[in-house]
Amino acid sequence: MPRPVLIFDFDGTVALGDGPLLAYARAVAAHAASADALVSAVAARLAEPSGDAIDGYDVVRRVAEAEGIGDDALAAAYTASRAQLGTPDAPVAVAAGLAEFLRTTDAERLLVTNAPATRLDEALASLGLAGLFDRIVTDAAKPAGLEALLDSLEAGTPVLTIGDVWRNDLAPAHARGHATALVGGYPDPAAHPTYRADTLDELLPALAQWVQAARLPFSA
Repeated sequence: MPRPVLIFDFDGTVALGDGPLLAYARAVAAHAASADALVSAVAARLAEPSGDAIDGYDVVRRVAEAEGIGDDALAAAYTASRAQLGTPDAPVAVAAGLAEFLRTTDAERLLVTNAPATRLDEALASLGLAGLFDRIVTDAAKPAGLEALLDSLEAGTPVLTIGDVWRNDLAPAHARGHATALVGGYPDPAAHPTYRADTLDELLPALAQWVQAARLPFSA
């Protein structure tokens, strides 16, 4: 039986905290009538996730669009903010038990993100995660890109996807009968994950149990 596969999202799942989101908001705010007001509006909405936003980046987009800021400015601001990833201007944190989990888990560990590769290696190193993923896929274009990745796996491979955005990170796997783990506080009425928790640390014991169960036929 094929080795189990764990597919992790990056922003909001592996990399935690509002640092990159606020860096994005500050870059967007250069195009706003009041930079301070835009950043404050974003910070307030990040503190209490609600409404139709699917994640923090969507929050920034919605606040910016309400200010009349267009797609080109948003794209440029996002690119500028990624150049700060993992620096004091866009700090990130990590679930306390993730590094140990990745080191000791007998599964193929994939990191699949829609973000570009910009400063990703440096951010992973700062989080103590350098070398702990077997494969990293950037600019993944999820959800379609996740569909393509799942298509590339050997038939019968046990898969568990872990992410904070149901429609991008988990729904394609769920539709194929794979296990899913939803982390974070952005509501989605369409979400029906196998596991759910506010933080990744809370999910790690369940993920470890899933790997153990998925490996039983392989071990036999």
